[in-house]
Amino acid sequence: MTGTTVTELTIGGMTCASCAARVEKKLNRMDGVTATVNYATEKAHVEHAPHVGVDELIATVVKTGYTAEEPLPPEPEAESESEERAEQEDPELARLRQRLTVSALLAAPVVLLAMVPSLQFDNWQWLSLTLASPVVVWGGLPFHRAAWTNARHGAATMDTLVSVGTLAAYGWSLWALFLGDAGMPGMRHGFDLTADRSQASSAIYLEVAAGVVTFILLGRYLEARAKRKAGAALRALMELGAKDVAILRGTTEVRIPVTELRAGDLFVVRPGEKIATDGTVTTGASAVDASLLTGESMPVDVTEGSEVAGGCVNVSGRLVVRAAAVGADTRLARMAKLVEDAQNGKAEVQRLADRISAVFVPAVLLVALGTLVTWLLLTDDPTASFTAAVAVLIIACPCALGLATPTALMVGTGRGAQLGILIKGPEVLESTRRVDTVVLDKTGTVTTGRMSLRKVYVYGGRYGTASTDETELLRLAGALEHSSEHPVARAVAAAAAERCGELPVPKTFENVPGLGVRGSVDGHLVLVGRAALLTAEGVEVPGAPEPGAVHVAWDGVARGALTVADTVKDTSAEAIARLRGLGLRPVLLTGDHRAVAEAVAAEVGIDEVIADVLPEEKAGVIRRLQDEGGTVAMVGDGVNDAAALATADLGLAMGTGTDAAIEASDLTLVRGDLRVAADAIRLSRRTLATIKGNLAWAFGYNVAALPLAAAGLLNPMIAGLAMAFSSVFVVSNSLRLRRFT
Repeated sequence: MTGTTVTELTIGGMTCASCAARVEKKLNRMDGVTATVNYATEKAHVEHAPHVGVDELIATVVKTGYTAEEPLPPEPEAESESEERAEQEDPELARLRQRLTVSALLAAPVVLLAMVPSLQFDNWQWLSLTLASPVVVWGGLPFHRAAWTNARHGAATMDTLVSVGTLAAYGWSLWALFLGDAGMPGMRHGFDLTADRSQASSAIYLEVAAGVVTFILLGRYLEARAKRKAGAALRALMELGAKDVAILRGTTEVRIPVTELRAGDLFVVRPGEKIATDGTVTTGASAVDASLLTGESMPVDVTEGSEVAGGCVNVSGRLVVRAAAVGADTRLARMAKLVEDAQNGKAEVQRLADRISAVFVPAVLLVALGTLVTWLLLTDDPTASFTAAVAVLIIACPCALGLATPTALMVGTGRGAQLGILIKGPEVLESTRRVDTVVLDKTGTVTTGRMSLRKVYVYGGRYGTASTDETELLRLAGALEHSSEHPVARAVAAAAAERCGELPVPKTFENVPGLGVRGSVDGHLVLVGRAALLTAEGVEVPGAPEPGAVHVAWDGVARGALTVADTVKDTSAEAIARLRGLGLRPVLLTGDHRAVAEAVAAEVGIDEVIADVLPEEKAGVIRRLQDEGGTVAMVGDGVNDAAALATADLGLAMGTGTDAAIEASDLTLVRGDLRVAADAIRLSRRTLATIKGNLAWAFGYNVAALPLAAAGLLNPMIAGLAMAFSSVFVVSNSLRLRRFT
């Protein structure tokens, strides 16, 4: 649409994916409106014509039965607050946890008294009523409220069945206690398998009402805890930026909040500090670690005129930078927008239980009503008719359906945590079954992200002398590099100290910005750096043995070269073999140079390499692979991977990486061991299979039991017992995941 306005709305009151679909449908019916509602983030992305006001959009959502408001802009003061505090201030989750805890404590004795006859004492039924009433009324309030909202708009969900089933069981129990024989002292529950309609007025089903509410609250709590992290990727991205900055007022440095920085301001970046915003270096030379943004493992040398990006870390020298872009125009902010777009663009994955209930719930209500009417017509016995109808509602109460997903998820995620795998939610699992391509970031994922000396080359012929050997080359180069702060220099110095022992102290030392170092060591004039450094000193240089090699010369002669590179993790090759064993096609995706990437790929057994990719392009590569028909998993650890992780069908973040990558992912590998990626996919697939098995049992049980209940062959007490057995089966099946290895 042309000339449209984009508005983000925060939607409240949604309890399942069908709620999001309903809001989306209502908004899209408005003239000039195109809306996407994301249940996970509880947000609506709305494009609307100028004649449609935000108030009209909000009013439409409210008429649908939900709440809507525009998100408040973040206050500058709040940006520096810790995420820990934000997590503590979650009243909705706290209220749900409180509701679950109280309901569980009250419902446990009610269920025990009803199911274990030896525990039943005189007037035990009145204690059960006292304990069950708060659970049904207060504990089940969210379900009753949602069922009422859905009913007003002609819809039915699992909330409807939970509410109707529990209220029917509770209402029947009240009738039996106060108007029937159930309230008499000495009443005991029987366990007849067939309906005994003469005893209908003495049966109570309080354990069914309280138990169903408690079990479904447990599922909702587990779901809410997973949903709570949905928007954290953007917050984690923005946390990477600097909080304050030292700007130059003439020759004086003044530290101000980064939000007050303006384009054109000059600011100072000392070694170890983050660069506050995108800009151009005006004074100084240094090495800048841009791996979080670009994925390039080697720090980038910058001098006057070089462009730098906000969020990168200044490794060595002092820099003065002129700000070029601030706020939403920075590279970091654009990457945050990419993550947001990728999250909003993800397809809504409705839970299987919700999809089943869309048809199942209205059908059960019709069957219960039909049972009541049919029995009245055939027997003219209201008690028998209502007994059969209540049995239908209770046998169909979706306790097992509600438990199928959260119990398997709880056990699966618990076992995953023991193995170093964090699974964010049930919607993640469906992707693991279909994945056929796994895209791997290089730096920090396949490699360690730390520089180390790879090879030492000694030049022969006219460039070398007979007396030059690897030890001497490394000893003199390491001695000179020991005085430098550059990461490559530190790697060379560390290797030299390990192989050669104590290193000589240079008599003179000079850093040549962007080229290397020179100095006097043991009476030799030593040069270590790029070919341009040696050429400027009149030294003839051979072709580099590898891209990025560091040349070493002394006394006017090129003696050899050193190659420094990111170290491949010891477990990476084994991990790639395991991923192939799962039927996955591995692809290496990196912002690093192709030659470096191909060397790493060959070492670990990857055939396909996509290199020299900018951070903004990574998500595009994932989309291209998806357009080619692949279902793509992405494994990464840096900020530059966050948008790609969110775009992929399945995102796996290394736990040793950045918070932005971890929060944008679906699975987190805590230990940073790539082998765990294969375990994560296996565990996810096993958990999904368990959930589907649970759902198949729960649904099949209901389909088989409903005709028996409708025929009057099950009294509600036995129906409640059968429902409890169904729940026990589901939980027991889920517990098998604890044995996953």
